[in-house]
Amino acid sequence: MAMTTSSNKWKLTTFPSLTTNTTRKRMERVRVFSVQNSKTANLSAATRRRIILPISEDGYRIAEFLSHPSGIEALLNSKSLESYEWIESNTYRCILPKFQLLNIEAAPVMDLRVIPTEQDCTVEMVSCKFQGSVLMESQNEHFSAFMTNRVTWNTTDSSEPFVEADVNIDFTVELYSAPFTYLPISAVEGPGNLMMQALVDRLVNLLLQQIMQDYDKWANEQCKNVS
Repeated sequence: MAMTTSSNKWKLTTFPSLTTNTTRKRMERVRVFSVQNSKTANLSAATRRRIILPISEDGYRIAEFLSHPSGIEALLNSKSLESYEWIESNTYRCILPKFQLLNIEAAPVMDLRVIPTEQDCTVEMVSCKFQGSVLMESQNEHFSAFMTNRVTWNTTDSSEPFVEADVNIDFTVELYSAPFTYLPISAVEGPGNLMMQALVDRLVNLLLQQIMQDYDKWANEQCKNVS
């Protein structure tokens, strides 16, 4: 932009290329500023819960049940999900209920792999993304997640037979955009960890309840089929 005179009057003249270059440099500075001010938050939750198996005169078939489609549905905790669908062998896409963090709403979408054996059954997270606001979905390229849910059981010892779930979840999130970059890490990790732990505790309790309910229903159906 420059000053020129015409008929003894001052007039502003704009040079488009100069304006464009200035704008581009300003945008580049903003991007560099965002990267330089990015932070990393670590969120985690873990819980181990068990539930007593009801006494059965016909023996316990929990390993067989957890390899059955009804057992896999119970392992996915399907009643606590918004929806789920089969993707490929032993892998399912699960959409969890929406939650709010710092007044921003999102729904986790997880691909889970179910690995049943005679001794245990493990549910592993293959991938995880967020559905929701543009801000939350933009975080999908800036975080990593790890989750395992190992379900074990004991039906042979003299102690009470039980089913146990051991769940561990870890998130590493890069905070690169406002309003997160303006906050101390503790302002994100504090409420984030509390929210995740409360969610995991609730989901594990519901998981064990669903396993017991579905196992009892399945076992009764097997007895009817035999008779």
